[in-house]
Parts: sequence; C-alpha cells; structure tokens
Amino acid sequence: MTQPVPIKIYPRLTSGRFNTIRVALVVLTQLVFLGLPWLRWNERQAVLFDLDRHQFFIFGASFWPQDFVYLAALLVLCALGLFWWTTLAGRLWCGYSCPQTVYTQIMLWLERLVLGDHKARRKLDAAPNSAGKLTKKGLAHGLMLLFSLWTGFSLVAYFTPANQLAGSLWQGTLGPWESFWILFYAAFTYLLAGQLREKVCTHMCPYARFQGAMFDRDTLIISYDSQRGEPRGKQADKSAGGCIDCGICVQVCPTGIDIRNGLQYECIGCAACIDACDQVMDQLHAPRGLIRYTSAAALEGQTDIKPAWRRPRVLFYSGLLLGISVLSVVSFLNRIPFKADILRDRATLVRETDDGWLENSYSVRLINSSELPQRFVISVEGLPGIRLATANRPVALAATATETIGLRVQVEPQYAARGAHDIRFVIRSLDQPGHVLQEKSSFIGD
Repeated sequence: MTQPVPIKIYPRLTSGRFNTIRVALVVLTQLVFLGLPWLRWNERQAVLFDLDRHQFFIFGASFWPQDFVYLAALLVLCALGLFWWTTLAGRLWCGYSCPQTVYTQIMLWLERLVLGDHKARRKLDAAPNSAGKLTKKGLAHGLMLLFSLWTGFSLVAYFTPANQLAGSLWQGTLGPWESFWILFYAAFTYLLAGQLREKVCTHMCPYARFQGAMFDRDTLIISYDSQRGEPRGKQADKSAGGCIDCGICVQVCPTGIDIRNGLQYECIGCAACIDACDQVMDQLHAPRGLIRYTSAAALEGQTDIKPAWRRPRVLFYSGLLLGISVLSVVSFLNRIPFKADILRDRATLVRETDDGWLENSYSVRLINSSELPQRFVISVEGLPGIRLATANRPVALAATATETIGLRVQVEPQYAARGAHDIRFVIRSLDQPGHVLQEKSSFIGD
C-alpha cells in the first residue's frame, strides 16, 4: 500500500558499505571543490578562471578565448557522459556525487550534531517554542549558514585568486561583484540543501523526470525483490515472505519513498534502503539482497545483470565518448603554444612612404599560451618584395603573457594595385622552432 510522503522528512541515520562510499565521496568532492583554489602551480593558483584577463588556468595548461573549442568539447563530453552513466548505472550520480545530494548530506550531519537523531529532531519540531528550542535551532542554522558562506567563498575563489579574496575579506574590502556572488551562492546552498532538500530532487530537478528515457531493461536500479519478500509478515509466520515489514527502508530514505512499491522517479539511487535492509537481514540470519542493486531484466529471471559490452546503447555512448576524448586530447597536445590576433589599422588604409612604397599599419597581439617564456620573430609573406618597415627584432614574452605591437608593412606600388590583397603574417618561436603560426590578413593597395 502506498504511503503518503510527509511534508518534512527526518531520514534515519544508517550505516553500511554503501553509506561508507557515500561518506567517502562527500569528503572527496568537498576536498576537491574547497581545496583546489588554495593549490599553487608555478607561482600561481592551480585552477583559476581569470575573466578580467580572459585566461583560464588548469594546472599546467592555460586557455584563451581562441580555445573555446575545448570548452565545447568538454560540454559535449559531460552530456554524453551523463547519458552513458545513466544508461549504465541509473541514478548513481544523484545518490553519490550530485552537489545537491552532497550538500544535503552535510546539512543533515550538522543538524544531527546539534539537534540529535531523527526522533529528537521530530520531537523538537513538534515541541512549543522555548529558549532552548530557539537556541538549538539557531545554532544548527548558524552552522549551515557558515558552511553555505564557505561554499560561496570557494566558488568565487575560482574566479578571483583565493589569497587575494581572503585578504579582501579579512580587510573588509571585498568588491561588489565578489560580495554578490558569495552571498548569492551561499543563499542558494542554504535554501536548496538546508531547507528544500529532497524537494529539489523530486520537484525541481528535470533529470528525475527525463531519466526514464535513458533507461533500458538492463539499467542498474534499486529494487525490492517482491518474489522473495511477499507476503510481508513476522518472521515467526511460516507463510510470510522475507520482508518483516519493519519499515526501516522507508525511515532511512532521504526522499521518503517506499522502495517496495516499485521503481519511482523520486528514488535517487543512494542505497540507504539497501544498507538498512541488509542490517535487518543480518539480525534475522537471512541472506542479504531483499533490496539490492539489480536490473528489471535480472529480476524477471535472467541469471545476472547483462555486462556493458553486450548493451548496444552503452556501446554507442562509449564509442562517442572515446572518439571525442581522443580527438580533443590529440588536438590539445598538438596545439601551437602561442597565438596571434592581427588587426589592420582602418583609420589610415594606405599611405605612400618617402621612397615611394605603399604602407599599411597593423596591430599584432601576441599571446604566449605556454607555461614557459618564449621569444618570437615575425615576418610577412604573400606579395612580391613585401617587407616589414621596422627591424625584425625578437619579441620576448613571459609565461602566459600577452603583448601588442605595431607593425608597418610595405610593398612596391607595381605589386599592389588598388584593392585588397591577401597576405600572411608568419610567427615563429625561437625557443620552440618546430612551432610556426600563420595568420591571414589583407594589404590595401592604391
């Protein structure tokens, strides 16, 4: 019989092998998210998205707006990875690694630390207001707000260097945008994970709604073995099945559902019900697995879950992931470690020099996208006798630095009739001779 989900859920604390994995992933994900901004690499922050300078740094790699193709590839890989993982393993992402689940788990830990277990929290909420109740509630929500502010600070530290941001916070000189985004992200963390919690998963997140389109009969799901468990009854009842109807699987569920009613979109695949049921089975000296990870096909009589290599949809997604990943990595490893933007001076299209040559002016922005200093020489090709008016001295750039220089290109009039003529700027690295960059432009003749 379907039980209504209560307005507020007080999930019971459980332990077991899957809970250990969940706790480990909570710790791991937060060590990464909260710790990365403080990691140093080559005298700078290891991971930094510097919007002011239009540079992204990820450990030893630096990215510029011209590298947008890698961002596009990453987004495609993330989408395909979600499809692949959902088809293969159901909602394990939701149950173990989703930020909403992780933050909700942390908020529940803070609540338990101050308010006690699920029974104590329910009893406290039902009690009339008092100084003791308000003190406990205030302390619990204060801890949740502090953690939320920490997450907001950590997010902004990916865009403003963490040391600089911490100094500004300590001195009370945070800029308006830094302050806004810290408070904005903190407010959403507190609201979604501290207050709404499972309602985000069941009502707001679209993934719960369309996940069924990515499932097949071999997708890993959490399921109750009704053939073994029904009819429910006490252990002493010889006619009863394996389920003693203790209800612990419902008490530990973070979304408050009864998994015995079948697969439901509210299930986030966290396996809290599996751990709880396994503990009960251990106490009854019965085999585990009344509630377990399985698939619809396996429940209907197949001996085991079908391996991934025998599932066409998984193979299709795997092929796409592998292909795009290989292409992206090969492209990244073979990219030229510097870039150039050429802009012709449009204020003065063409002028004649004292010795009768035609001259165009250009602005060349050189970008050293490597982690090492480089020296560059620039030449120009495309028309007979074309030359640079200034001496071709090497341009030295520090690691990840940029510099804009002005160049004047000259051509004899007989080789540059009225109109635009295609030319090429050739940039060579003296420190990495194998890398040559050619940028197209045009020369205006007269």
